[in-house]
Amino acid sequence: MRTVMEKKKTSACVVLLHWYLSLATTMSTPCHGNRNHVISCTKREREALLSFRESIRDPSNQLSSWVGEECCMWKRISCDNMTGHVVMLDLRNPKDPITAFDAFNQSKLGGVINDSLFELKHLRYLDLSFNGFEGAIPPQLSNLSNLRYLNIRGLDLSVDDLEWLSHLSSLKFLDMSEISLDAAPNWLQVMNMLPSLSELHLSGCQLHNYDPMISNVNFSYLNVLDLSFNKFSDSKFAWLYNLTSLVTLNLDSCAIQVQIQVIFENMIHMSKLRNLNLSGNNIFNTRSDWLYNITSLEKLDLSYNQIQGVLPSVIGQFSQLTYLDLSKNKLEGSLPRSLVNLCNLQHLDLSSNKLEGGINELLGHSSACSITNLQFLSLAMNQLSGTLPDHLGKHEKISVLLLYSNKFSGPIPESIGKLSSLKVLFIFDNKLNGTIPESFGQLSNLEEIDISHNVLKGSVSYMHLSKLTRLKTFSASSNPLTLNVSSNWVPPFRLQNLKMESWKLGPRFPAWLQSQDELQVLDLSNTGISDVIPPWFWNHFPKIRRLDLSRNQIRGSIPSLSFVREVYLGSNNFTGPLPNISSTISGLDLSNNTFSGSLDLIVCEQKDRMNDLVILDVSRNLLSGEIPDCWMNYSNLQVLNLGANKLTGNVPSSLGKLSSLQSLSLNKNNLSGSLPFSLQSFKELELLDLSENHFTGGLPNIRDWGNTSDKLKVIVLRSNKFDGGIPRELCHLNFLHILDLAHNNLSGHIPPCFGNFSAMRSQDSTRDFNFLTEKAYLVTKRKEYEYRKMLPLVTSMDLSCNSLSGHIPEELTNLYAMRFLNLSYNQLRGNIPERIGGMTSLETLDISMNQLTGAIPHSMASLTLLSHLNLSYNHFSGRIPKGSQFQTFTALSFSGNRDLCGFPLTVKCNEDWNGVDTNVDNDKNGGWIEMRWFYLSTPLGFVVGFWGVLGPLAFNRAWRCAYFKFFDDLKYKLFG
Repeated sequence: MRTVMEKKKTSACVVLLHWYLSLATTMSTPCHGNRNHVISCTKREREALLSFRESIRDPSNQLSSWVGEECCMWKRISCDNMTGHVVMLDLRNPKDPITAFDAFNQSKLGGVINDSLFELKHLRYLDLSFNGFEGAIPPQLSNLSNLRYLNIRGLDLSVDDLEWLSHLSSLKFLDMSEISLDAAPNWLQVMNMLPSLSELHLSGCQLHNYDPMISNVNFSYLNVLDLSFNKFSDSKFAWLYNLTSLVTLNLDSCAIQVQIQVIFENMIHMSKLRNLNLSGNNIFNTRSDWLYNITSLEKLDLSYNQIQGVLPSVIGQFSQLTYLDLSKNKLEGSLPRSLVNLCNLQHLDLSSNKLEGGINELLGHSSACSITNLQFLSLAMNQLSGTLPDHLGKHEKISVLLLYSNKFSGPIPESIGKLSSLKVLFIFDNKLNGTIPESFGQLSNLEEIDISHNVLKGSVSYMHLSKLTRLKTFSASSNPLTLNVSSNWVPPFRLQNLKMESWKLGPRFPAWLQSQDELQVLDLSNTGISDVIPPWFWNHFPKIRRLDLSRNQIRGSIPSLSFVREVYLGSNNFTGPLPNISSTISGLDLSNNTFSGSLDLIVCEQKDRMNDLVILDVSRNLLSGEIPDCWMNYSNLQVLNLGANKLTGNVPSSLGKLSSLQSLSLNKNNLSGSLPFSLQSFKELELLDLSENHFTGGLPNIRDWGNTSDKLKVIVLRSNKFDGGIPRELCHLNFLHILDLAHNNLSGHIPPCFGNFSAMRSQDSTRDFNFLTEKAYLVTKRKEYEYRKMLPLVTSMDLSCNSLSGHIPEELTNLYAMRFLNLSYNQLRGNIPERIGGMTSLETLDISMNQLTGAIPHSMASLTLLSHLNLSYNHFSGRIPKGSQFQTFTALSFSGNRDLCGFPLTVKCNEDWNGVDTNVDNDKNGGWIEMRWFYLSTPLGFVVGFWGVLGPLAFNRAWRCAYFKFFDDLKYKLFG
């Protein structure tokens, strides 16, 4: 919405410019306007203009007409009709910096302002704004004593002294915005010496450095004052309250921190004030009656502040208001009924607050006017609810309607088709249901519509779209809608943005896309297309920037992707080699297809042209060969996912050159060897997944990987051949959410300092996630799950299927936010820590297949979120605790513990026996109850079984772990 405001401010400047141009024309008729009465310009002024032109840069040839004797006939110049003197020089950059940024930069005049300009002593109007002039402001500007209008906004000029300005006593308009006046603390005193000044713009001039002691300002004619984007304190703008002639005051983004009621109390006597902008400050209120009735106001902008509480009903007495913006505050409660009394209101923005209730009264007809002049209405990003009013269509002047990110429900009213002026309709991210009314097709002025992320259903036919000839953006994703049009249908519009994710469009590829050759964004993901993409498609959209056809069943090969910056084709049935891609591509997702061949084509053959690539995901394909060793030039790559392919060999050292990498996934390949030392160059890494490979050696000392100690959040190294102990340096990864070291050959003790993982201790740790990682595969509750958007909510530690020994550290119970903990299939001894009941976030706890002893702590009955528990095959004794969650577990959770009793086991406890801590000699018993039958078998069976099957189980820990885990899981499926 700030962009909209900036455009409005730019438009206002253009209007003012035209007004002053008219003023200048009235003062002096241009001599080239009367062909029968031509007065020649003076030779001295012509030569001064030519000298000025020669001294500056003019890349777009704006001054190409400056030839010949009659300088009054040159463009951008006007002369006095009587004397022939040059009175107006308008060299303002003709291009708009918002809508035509590149052309704006190319049109800038540049260089140092030549002294010859100051020979034009009769100038009344001088505009050099938005150009590239540089150097110091020439003090010779004081020679132009006849100036009424001076605009040098946006020039790269320095200012040491403003004394020259005091000589321009005839100035009525002055704009020095975006020129630093930090070195001129006397700016206010100098401006005070311009008694005729009616309009002053000093936006973004760094005016925080000045002497505020001046009290008697002499701005008796000042109507417009713009001091926005500076830094003031309350004491330094008190002098503004004496400017009783002000009509417009702009203090946007001035770092003002003051009570709003103090400002309004001091402005009550400013009876001519019509336009007040206080947005983007730290203005707050301490009481509910903060809004004073300054009845003269027509425009009031208090957006981006800290105003809280209920919007006072006195707002209805601001009868002259045409513009009201209170967005980005902390307002709450329902909308006051008095808003309907603002008969002149054209612009209302209350977005990004905490407002509740419905909007039927606001858009109703219970008063004489009911704000029927509204043209812009934004109530987005609140907590508003209820249905959209049936009489919504009676507000025929509304051109922008923004109701997104609320809790509106019910159908879209049929009357919406009567909003004949509507250009922008954003109602996404609500709970709207029902079908889309056919009256949508009557919105002939509609340019942008977004109805995505609702629960709309049914069919959309050509009638819904029949008159939308001006439509440029159509976004309706995440609604189960069906497009029902004929195969030869030609849309009445030519879109720039089309998003129809989760619609029913297939199985055939939409032929009507051939008419949409202006597309820049196309999202047809998850739309049921199971066709081959037609040949015309790949070269039909010269302007496209983002293409998403993921989660369909599209088949065939891809010839080239040389025309687009972001490509998402994951989860389809594409085959063949990886396609050629654009040198400017920034995002590429080809995951979950059946592409084959090597990575060399897109990684090495185009390495010198891929500096823009940020995301590369080719996981879950059939790619083979080694990972190429040519990643040196991918300096901007942040996400690299090569998982679930058939890649072999070692990890290349050049991967360490990816200095911006945030997510690295090489899981589910056949990679081997130790990790290269060059990976220690990672400084931004947040996710590392090397699981299900054949990596060997000790665990990497990840703390040495650049500055990752405050970045790494996910480490998944499961199912490799890492050995040795767990490095204590891992304890310094304070923001770690997920640690999975399962199915390796790790030995030694669990480091007690694991209890220091701060992200696993705090319920608020999800705020630490801000990276581009798109997915991770984690094993929880005995199954592998793919986590995407929910990944920040997961806190997990899996050390299962290793050879860890010692006790379970008491410090682990400090991880209060831990949701999944798996220490099974190790050689852990001792008791379960008594304080485990404090881990109240636990959903899964598996410590089975160890040599743990003692009683099950009664504190575990406090784990109310626990849904999966496995304590089987240890040496626990005593009574199983009673509790709400423990009543839901089956005997399988406790099997293999001979000395346990109580529900759900069939073994009853003696009333006077609370269990005995039987410190079983675990070395003597071996810890593996299931294998006792093996030692009782016949000698022949022993020989055959041992060397044929059980021998590998005895000597290969990975096989043994997988074997028993299979039968353990099978039991849970059958009986759990």
